[in-house]
Amino acid sequence: MTGNATYRLSNTSVLSVVGVEAPVVMTSEAFDDRLAATYERTGLRRGMLMELAGVVQRRWWPEDVSFADAASMAGAKALAEAGITPSQVGVIISTAVTRPHLEPSSAVAVHHQLGLPTSCFSFDIANACLGFVNGLQVAGLMIDSGQVDYVLVVDAESVQDLHEATLQRLERPEATAEEVKAQFASLTIGSGAAAMVLGRTDQHPEGHRLVGGVSRSGSEHHELCIGDMNLMQTDSRALFEAGIALAMETWKDSQEDFDWSDADFFFCHQTSVKHIAAMAAALGVSSDRCPTTVQDHGNLGAAAVPFTLAQNLDRLQPGMQVMLLGIGSGLNTSFAEIIW
Repeated sequence: MTGNATYRLSNTSVLSVVGVEAPVVMTSEAFDDRLAATYERTGLRRGMLMELAGVVQRRWWPEDVSFADAASMAGAKALAEAGITPSQVGVIISTAVTRPHLEPSSAVAVHHQLGLPTSCFSFDIANACLGFVNGLQVAGLMIDSGQVDYVLVVDAESVQDLHEATLQRLERPEATAEEVKAQFASLTIGSGAAAMVLGRTDQHPEGHRLVGGVSRSGSEHHELCIGDMNLMQTDSRALFEAGIALAMETWKDSQEDFDWSDADFFFCHQTSVKHIAAMAAALGVSSDRCPTTVQDHGNLGAAAVPFTLAQNLDRLQPGMQVMLLGIGSGLNTSFAEIIW
């Protein structure tokens, strides 16, 4: 492949990052119980969600919590922690994979719930599990250009409907082992929310500077994972191998513009424990520098990177080099650097 999409920012800082847990816990054992008859009939064994993906449990939102509710909870918390009022926000970007409808954008409902001003532009960025990292790049470019002073990036994933549809399909007497394997990844994902406030570095010296990043595309792999809110089919092995390969190509190309070899922490998109271990090994870093949340929250889609970052804020010290590593079905990958 050719091309190396690189960007550098000079005046953008992260002012806050938060994660919000969905409160309803759904264990892998409970999913296995529902699929016990299918496993026995097809010769598959229970425990694969924990053994292969490392997912012990994932979460759902309560029935009365909407996508906009979850994103708004994260957004309000991020604004409060940043000390920024809704009236100051110039742009809100929603980056979620899951959504209740195609039109209008998810961002407009969050804009309304948070009471953002009419001067605040709102839109979605959808790029599978890479959306949030892409949103940071767009936010940084808008701040650096002087168009806005503050950007709120939100992400709320809700997967109960997909889980229910998948389980009901795989519970059918005619369900095959091949169907279970193709839809396996659907049962590893989870619900959760995250948000980040970004602002001007020259106005917020206390912030954490967003340095820049690099992106690469491997679109020849665009058919490895295709899904909607009813059905997601994934060639998990091929996606795993192609994703790691693309990430390593991106990492290699980034060395022309950035020095990330000694970064303190790597916050990665997380499809499984094995995926994170493979990423750490490929990067040549110890696994304790790649914190995980997939075991107890599942694959949080585009929220995984900021959610895991928020869960580990107590480990970060001023001056640390923090990497955000996103990989999304398609395939696309983007890395971003923050100096904490």
